[in-house]
Amino acid sequence: MREHQTSSAMELHAALQQHFGHDTFRDGQQEVIESLIAGHCSLAVFPTGGGKSICYQLPALLLDGITLVVSPLIALMKDQVDSLQSRNLPAARLDSTLSAEETRTLYHDLDSNKIKLLYVAPERLANEKFRRRLEKLTISLLAIDEAHCISEWGHNFRPDYLKLTRFAEELRVERVLCLTATATPRVSGNICDHFHIPPDDHHQLTFYRPNLHLSVTPLADSDRRNHLLERLTNSPTQATIIYTTLQFGAESLASFLNKNGLTVRPYHAGLRPEVRCEIQEQFMSGETPIICATIAFGMGIDKANIRAIYHYNLPKSLENYTQEIGRAGRDGATAHCELLACGDDLRVLENFTYGDTPQPDALRAILRILLDQKGEFDISIFELSRAHDIRPLVINTLLTYLEIEGYLAATSPFYASYKVRFNRSREYLLAGCDPTQKTLLEILFPPAKNDNWWREIDPGEAADASGKTRKEISQILTELEDLGDLTVKPSKVRQGYRLLKKPDSLTELTNRLIQLFQQRETSDLARLQDVVNQALSSDCLYQSLLSHFGEEMEPCGQCSRCRGDRPPDKLPATGTPDPSSEDLTIIQGLIHQKHPGLRTPRQLARFLCGMTSPATSYYWYLPEGARKKERITSHNAYALLETHSFQDVLSLCKSLIIP
Repeated sequence: MREHQTSSAMELHAALQQHFGHDTFRDGQQEVIESLIAGHCSLAVFPTGGGKSICYQLPALLLDGITLVVSPLIALMKDQVDSLQSRNLPAARLDSTLSAEETRTLYHDLDSNKIKLLYVAPERLANEKFRRRLEKLTISLLAIDEAHCISEWGHNFRPDYLKLTRFAEELRVERVLCLTATATPRVSGNICDHFHIPPDDHHQLTFYRPNLHLSVTPLADSDRRNHLLERLTNSPTQATIIYTTLQFGAESLASFLNKNGLTVRPYHAGLRPEVRCEIQEQFMSGETPIICATIAFGMGIDKANIRAIYHYNLPKSLENYTQEIGRAGRDGATAHCELLACGDDLRVLENFTYGDTPQPDALRAILRILLDQKGEFDISIFELSRAHDIRPLVINTLLTYLEIEGYLAATSPFYASYKVRFNRSREYLLAGCDPTQKTLLEILFPPAKNDNWWREIDPGEAADASGKTRKEISQILTELEDLGDLTVKPSKVRQGYRLLKKPDSLTELTNRLIQLFQQRETSDLARLQDVVNQALSSDCLYQSLLSHFGEEMEPCGQCSRCRGDRPPDKLPATGTPDPSSEDLTIIQGLIHQKHPGLRTPRQLARFLCGMTSPATSYYWYLPEGARKKERITSHNAYALLETHSFQDVLSLCKSLIIP
């Protein structure tokens, strides 16, 4: 490791002015930057809009080597890079939207030391070609945005984030900066443990924003639309974000508001990327003042004059809520944040949580597959997901737990297949090669009727036929792609593992892991209950919110509670009638059809509540009297009981299916 650089306060201020046009640092920024320049790993817990980006962007320009920024969303990366490039700063992003030519140009710029900041998603680090590239570079700083995703006790745990610890060690990263806007004391401690961050390098600002006026309005579902319409009609031209839970909810609410004279566009992950980009640009320019969106909208949006945030549905957690209201009033002027609290939302949010808990028999079957291996082996997460009806994210989490407990060690992920197409003719490729190279290329690219066709290459088979290693075959394809001779599309990613030990008792291990997943389920439900408690609290809303993050403050004097509004004893909710005899007939008919993906009470309950799963996404059925198969999710029983509590539906399914 090289000697750590130092910069005086005067030099840092000069660099800030030169590169970003700011005369002064915002609260906390200089302390974090000085810590990084001195060679320390750091954690910065700053509220949304608190200026986290400067904390790594400025050091990146001052340090030797490259700064690698791990960010969770393509839209967020694009906004950051566009902003830096507009200042002629050497930044780039590597994501799935880039063309082959753009990717080649980026790799060339990396090799030529023309890039100082490179933004990637955490999943990119599973790409073996990318990791080989990084091995050649000096990574002076690893900046991890949304670092709460590292913690299994955070509100958005992502296994790919947890692997960043090992990644930083393997690539000899000189320093790490973890950034988040939402971390409880427990989560912050967890992050610091992972990267050995001492207390002095844990920098935290208050979440209190005096210009944000918080309010909670308990409402029945039937009253929400008109209440919101009244609010918006009084200020139709103000920049406003309305958050909903479901994509359909965003669409239907936007339609209702437009029919009543407002200019509103829906935004959610189900829209085409170009449409999402268009909507975002219209909102930023003021052409569309109101956005009705799922949580897919807002991360990375730096619009200073958002005057109102409405939560039409309950948020999943206080962490989500804090991030979302933090997007308002960044110009310092007053902004209003209103939560429309309806108990009907609880069923939908609870169902999301219940849908991710694996069934014990499925978990046991996967563990048997993994722990019966010898030495090194590889798996496809998606194949396991489909075969055992467990979501890929849950399987990733399971594998992470096994790594933590020392049963498995991850080796290199790789692609089991490559699709290639010649950009130049096969004859051109072979011309000028020495005999050894020519023999290898002839093995890789046997004659075909049309060189313009895509052809599939199995690197394992090619390695066996040529005497090369699979890694060498992949490297050859990479080099040919860099030269512009080939267009290469990798596919069928497989993750390599090494078995380190076997459990003394598979049953005990299964039970312990099931308990761990159930604890996560309980933890997620508790976070939802925290939201309900916030909505029903008679205390100052800011006071109760900040206590969740370990802060203490006096009553704010301006929230709806401080103004005298009293909460109800419980949230308004619509009563749910028992399933009708017609409903039961449909359900029993579905059970009689014995679909492979609906064999257990829990699978059936998820299906009836409208939750998809790998099995229900994969299986098809033939409706009575029809000639064409349809996806099982088109069955009239799908989402039949979506307004019911999952636990109630599960009890019903247990009475109808013999476990």
